[in-house]
Amino acid sequence: MTPTLVRQHLPHAGAESRVDPGARARDWSEIQERMLVPLHETVYERLQVGPATRLLGLGCGSGLSLLMAASRGAAVTGVESRCAERLALARERLLVEASGTRARAATRLIDGGPADAADAETPPYNLVTAFEPIGCLAGDSEGLSELITAAVPLTERGAPVVLAGWGPPERCATSSVLRVATRPAEPMRTTGGWRPALRDDLEEVAQRAGLRPDGSGRVSCPFGYADLDSAVRGLLSTGLFDAAISATDQEQVDKELVEALHAHQRPDGTVWMPNVFRYLVARTP
Repeated sequence: MTPTLVRQHLPHAGAESRVDPGARARDWSEIQERMLVPLHETVYERLQVGPATRLLGLGCGSGLSLLMAASRGAAVTGVESRCAERLALARERLLVEASGTRARAATRLIDGGPADAADAETPPYNLVTAFEPIGCLAGDSEGLSELITAAVPLTERGAPVVLAGWGPPERCATSSVLRVATRPAEPMRTTGGWRPALRDDLEEVAQRAGLRPDGSGRVSCPFGYADLDSAVRGLLSTGLFDAAISATDQEQVDKELVEALHAHQRPDGTVWMPNVFRYLVARTP
């Protein structure tokens, strides 16, 4: 959902004025972002990310996936053009907390796109990641192929590019929550309504970017929260519900979301939603 678990490309008048971007970014980094850690770990293990890796992270957000790669010894560059608040948190994580370490010396964080990461002194990247999952909103892959195409000239020949997407709705408990909770905005939408993930979503993006598919996989990424409040804050931090907030109000959206989450609340008050995410490894020309 990114800079969310779904790509945030549907601005609605009034939505931005009703939320605190700083608080949303903090909720994302402290609650929601960690839900995709199994995906990142699986990809890094499969591609043997380590000291020889030069990684370019597209839409790096608050930087958790970059931090994980840096902890393996990789040199990481993150680009983020849509959420300055998340990028600021990434700088805290990777440039302040890692001060004096090898990871800090090999880390670059850029407010912009792939073209802004071009540097004559930086060797070509041998791994590109686009970890914001697609396949939840109609049109949520818009711009992704272009973003990847802009990154390709910065890579080695045959470098892997990793794309991520939601699994089939019957394997993703959160799908029903997202669908119910976004219902208030549906009458006002012409694009961007909820839709189930399709089998070839990732392959289509790769094809449009001129990449060659080279394997895929599925990873269990359950969404677990300490209580309903944490679940609401985490899911709202994705930005997916901003259209609904604009169409109705925060109180209405919170109510819809809590009602949808009750089915996933355990007797001890925790919230647990099993999900499966898919990733595709594709190669640059």
